[in-house]
Amino acid sequence: MLPPDLEKQLAFLREIDRLKNVVRLSPLLDRSRRENSAEHSWHLALYAVILRDYAAAPVDLARVVKMLLIHDIVEIDAGDVPFHLPETHIGQAEREQAAAARLFGLLPAAQAAELRALWDEFEAAASADAQFAKALDRFQPMLHNAATGGGTWIECATTLDQIRQRCQPPIERGAPLLWQAALAMAEAHFQAAAEGRQA
Repeated sequence: MLPPDLEKQLAFLREIDRLKNVVRLSPLLDRSRRENSAEHSWHLALYAVILRDYAAAPVDLARVVKMLLIHDIVEIDAGDVPFHLPETHIGQAEREQAAAARLFGLLPAAQAAELRALWDEFEAAASADAQFAKALDRFQPMLHNAATGGGTWIECATTLDQIRQRCQPPIERGAPLLWQAALAMAEAHFQAAAEGRQA
């Protein structure tokens, strides 16, 4: 018979496998299919490792990586809502809170409390760690869209002004130089589109 805490931990690990089935709107860079939320979380964790020097303030890399690995777990229950389709966001915060309670509640109490606190901190962008993590969460899709000829920007009929409004505050707050890079990519895409050519 397994210790009760291990039973809970294994149940949680089995449950979060379902994140691999949550398909996001963002395409892979080769445009072969859309990415899933587990891939997105892994990719962001690696973004943190590679881009940590661009954080606006000193960060604890281990905490940032943990936040990014768990930040979308709630989508198992709540689903993913496309960032550039605000009308799909109605009720999402409430669904995510309920999902966080259920999913983190599968773990032993101390681990549940630790991961839930990290998730809440990320959601509130309540620290330098969370602000950097949020910046990466907004930056990665911008890179994908720029690299795929517009990706979800085209699919959602998103304008450059909307991108500035939605993406600049969190990216610039957590990683100012990454905002400059993201904006340059977006501007190049929209300039190319206006001229009828590929960026």
